[in-house]
Amino acid sequence: MAKARIQASENQNEAYRIAAASLRRQVLFWLIAAALLILFLLIFSSILLPFVAGMVLAYFLDPVADKLEGYGLSRLAATIVILIGFLLAFVLALMVIVPILATQLADFGAKLPDYFSRLQALVMNMDPAWLERTIGVNSDSLREALSSLISSGAGFLTGLFQSLWSSGLAIINIAGLLVVTPVVAFYMLLDWDRMVETIDGWVPREHVGTVRRLATDINTATAGFLRGQGTLCLILGVMYAVGLTVVGLNFGLLIGLVAGLISFIPYIGSLVGLTLSVGVAFVQFWPDWMMVAAVAAIFFGGQFIEGNILQPKLVGKSVGLHPVWLMFALFAFGTLFGFVGLLIAVPAAAAVAVLVRFALARYLASPMYRGHGTTGE
Repeated sequence: MAKARIQASENQNEAYRIAAASLRRQVLFWLIAAALLILFLLIFSSILLPFVAGMVLAYFLDPVADKLEGYGLSRLAATIVILIGFLLAFVLALMVIVPILATQLADFGAKLPDYFSRLQALVMNMDPAWLERTIGVNSDSLREALSSLISSGAGFLTGLFQSLWSSGLAIINIAGLLVVTPVVAFYMLLDWDRMVETIDGWVPREHVGTVRRLATDINTATAGFLRGQGTLCLILGVMYAVGLTVVGLNFGLLIGLVAGLISFIPYIGSLVGLTLSVGVAFVQFWPDWMMVAAVAAIFFGGQFIEGNILQPKLVGKSVGLHPVWLMFALFAFGTLFGFVGLLIAVPAAAAVAVLVRFALARYLASPMYRGHGTTGE
């Protein structure tokens, strides 16, 4: 009996050693694959934009193609219909919206220093004695510090808008972007299901269930953010732009669309839009504080609609990406790979989050954590 227990213990230890060796080989393989992918992105990041943009576009539109197939269209016909509609909408936007935004952006950049100066004057026209009593500093010192801060802020924002404008021109001037991206999107969308099936056939059969489960979790998180949050950003951008334009705010279309489109960065979009719009409203409308309050109410109302109506319906709770982790991924990938990095940051963040949760669950269920022969009680 004792010999049988010893033999069983030795067999169990041998199984643990085999499993640990297999795990080490798998971890080493995926670390090498990740290193090669990062090296590839670093080397070719300057030419990857149209290809990555085409893949993201195909991923975004794949559910639409699936629905059209359900209505009886072939995959080829569905792909052609979707891309023609997308290109028509894109060309219409370039012809109507982009020129207006370009004009507003140029005017806003030119008037930004004057806006800061007038905003500074509004603050300094307040009662110096009240400022000194309330804040506890000398009014002259406060004026100098505020002047320095506003000058620095004006210089930073002016440089930022000029950088964004020149970057936008650089993106538009990339010869292959408007040609290569639709072509890549067309073929990726056409062959999407076939590619998924082919990749699934490469997975080792021993681990195919686990890999499919992980891929499903990653796809759920990525789709929930890219498709849901992307649609949410477009709706918010239109809401903010229409609301600010209706109240008559200068550059309302520009500020509203920018605030909505950068809302994929948690809290940043609404904060930037609120700060810019209220600052412009103070300069434009003061002392009519009702108009300033109306501008602020547009953003607070947008946040209420986003949090209570749009976010639950469009994104839901399936994303599973913590806002801090998402912001880190966006900044890290954007710094490393530029605009291409921003496109791949969300799928990469989702994949890492799912894999970390999976690894943690496996660790908590392993003898390394529970110990040999324990029940977990």
